[in-house]
Amino acid sequence: MENLTLIIPAKNEAESLPRVLDDLKNLNCKILISLKENDVNTINSIKNYNVKIHYQTKEGYGNSLVEAIENCETELFCIFNADGSFDKNDLDQMANLCKTNEFVFTSRYLKNAGSEDDTIVTYIGNKIFSLMGKILFSLNLNDILYTYVMGKSEYFNQLKVKSNDFRFCVEFPIKMQLLNMKYTSIPSYEKKRLGGEKKVNAFKDGFLILIEMLSLFFRYKIFRKKIV
Repeated sequence: MENLTLIIPAKNEAESLPRVLDDLKNLNCKILISLKENDVNTINSIKNYNVKIHYQTKEGYGNSLVEAIENCETELFCIFNADGSFDKNDLDQMANLCKTNEFVFTSRYLKNAGSEDDTIVTYIGNKIFSLMGKILFSLNLNDILYTYVMGKSEYFNQLKVKSNDFRFCVEFPIKMQLLNMKYTSIPSYEKKRLGGEKKVNAFKDGFLILIEMLSLFFRYKIFRKKIV
């Protein structure tokens, strides 16, 4: 997988990130850690690892990913969590499917998938937003908020994703669908995080995601604006 860069957004992940990097050390791919320059504890925790660091210029999960992918130098990128919840064994299948797709998503809700980290609140929210994606945009994803995604860097940059926060999770796939890019999904098992705390506020971020989906619907489906 020499043509792949793992994009790892890391905010206050000094406890888990070194363990994740230890688990990834035998993979033949590049690793780009994206975080704030003042996150000294996380930076110090990985100073002996052979990884590249991107210092994001703004705040937020979405900004961390967008800037890092824009700086990706390989054909493929894959968003990979710093908390140890993603299964590296999915990478080979995802890379293979990227030969015939622009993006490959994973889902915790397909057959032979699951999660040790999902809660009833996040499960219900994800189901609602996935259904909205299907109804409003004909988006064929049943785990829309799960960002274990691999794709072609060139095509991602065409999406002009602007969300700096967790609205990224819906803006990305919706714009992909609006531009008729090819994608597929595979089952994946989400492991319990190794350490640290979740960054998502289920109710606050859920409300922002709802507003974002409605905004995208009116902008691009009702008023037929172009993605620029």
